[in-house]
Amino acid sequence: MIQKIKLILTASIFGLTAGCATAEMAAKQTTPVAEKPKLYNETLNPRQKEYPNHLGFNDLHIQAIRHLPPDTHSVHDPKLQMIVHHHCKAYDDGTLLCLMFHNGMKDQDKPIGFEYIITTEQYNSLPEAEKRYWHYHKVEVPRAHATFPDMTAEEAAKVLPAINETYGKVVYFQKPDDKFPLGEPYVMIVQDMPEQE
Repeated sequence: MIQKIKLILTASIFGLTAGCATAEMAAKQTTPVAEKPKLYNETLNPRQKEYPNHLGFNDLHIQAIRHLPPDTHSVHDPKLQMIVHHHCKAYDDGTLLCLMFHNGMKDQDKPIGFEYIITTEQYNSLPEAEKRYWHYHKVEVPRAHATFPDMTAEEAAKVLPAINETYGKVVYFQKPDDKFPLGEPYVMIVQDMPEQE
């Protein structure tokens, strides 16, 4: 899945750079330049303006509602409308791990949980009893009004089809209002959240 995203965006980048002068390209080929290691994934986060490199969890930034457990069973519960920031790291095995913040990822913001994202193929290999903990992003992305705030609309449109074909499992170790992580961590079953218009 990650490879698919990289291929889509690599093709776009190649199309933009194809018009470069051949003399300039030849000069670059003859002049060896030591490349600096990349601190973030330039494919999924092309500008990297706002977030420093926190343990690599800046490959992809997703904002979504319907990710905090509500206090009531009402569709009007305010926690259903709170934005949760997902700051994700992409791995070579096609998975992503997203640290979840209810207020952003500035220097002193602390994560309250994480979402583990796997491909459809990986989901299909799970035991049946485990599958109920995972939500299908093709269904849940629109319900959560998910956005990619660090991308243009055109960039997001290229990434979204690949994200849609993944599954996520949300694990919280802290409630947003608690000062420290209290009690036991828990899995939140996103698809069981109250329906909204």
